Amino acid sequence: MGKLLLAAPRGYCAGVDRAVETVERALELYGTPLYVRKQIVHNKHVVDSLAARGVVFVDELDEVPNSARVVFSAHGVSPAVRQEAERRSLQVIDATCPLVTKVHKEVAKFASRGYSIVLIGHQGHEEVEGTAGEAPDSIQVIDSPAEVDSVEVPDPSRVAWLSQTTLSVDETVATVDRLRSRFEDLTDPPSGDICYATQNRQSAVKRIASQSDVVIVVGSANSSNSVRLVEVALRSGAGTAHRVDAASEINPEWLADAQTVGLTSGASVPESLVEEAVQRLADLGFAEVELVTAASDALAFALPRDLRRDMELAGQEPPQLPHRA
Repeated sequence: MGKLLLAAPRGYCAGVDRAVETVERALELYGTPLYVRKQIVHNKHVVDSLAARGVVFVDELDEVPNSARVVFSAHGVSPAVRQEAERRSLQVIDATCPLVTKVHKEVAKFASRGYSIVLIGHQGHEEVEGTAGEAPDSIQVIDSPAEVDSVEVPDPSRVAWLSQTTLSVDETVATVDRLRSRFEDLTDPPSGDICYATQNRQSAVKRIASQSDVVIVVGSANSSNSVRLVEVALRSGAGTAHRVDAASEINPEWLADAQTVGLTSGASVPESLVEEAVQRLADLGFAEVELVTAASDALAFALPRDLRRDMELAGQEPPQLPHRA
């Protein structure tokens, strides 16, 4: 009989909780059609479940009829997207994670002071596109320490760095160190941009990885923080590590020689998917479960202001969002 190490915290962070709750409450209050630009969060199960209830996910606003109601995803949008929504009289509900909004404000502040901004993140990710769109003429996006040498700025004494919130903490530190070796006056953001939930989940997976023959991460392929958890597990001593969207994807062959399996999930994964993975692993012989706690998540965000107002006008009490990580 094998052992299962269950990481804590895991799963929904406060920003994801808020975004998913925003769509669910908007659906109840306004009905359909309800449009969402991009995936509300990067999890296939969540998106498919909401689509089955009538939510329409679109890639861009030109797919949304004029004056319709649209939700902006947790990853945020650029000012150009906001301007288009206003021009077409769309009824916007902004579910951008407040921690992403904080980074957007930092971009605006640095750009207004004439700084060149190096944004550490993945090209093409929605969060990076939205953040870079705050000051496209002032921002360069780099993905890793290897790209630091490609950075060119007009004034090396006025360079600031920011980062995508869901990166690997360790790799971001390495990139910042490399930047600082090139730009000795490099300015840091007022506080670390990598969000508390990303850091806590990476800390938890480090603790289970060194004790695990196999680590399973529940999360979708387009979830940056889920993919990073696999990488962190491998760097932290796990024999092997695999990402799965659902329990049914756990391959018994991965566990053939394992005595201990670690299990965690990305920040956009509902706990129900983790519970299914726990049951699947129990069926495969890993029924002894030990909870391994690395940190405590104690943060919740209120729903978007306009949604709260409309709920109150309809006689509904806006929820006090629990943190479900």
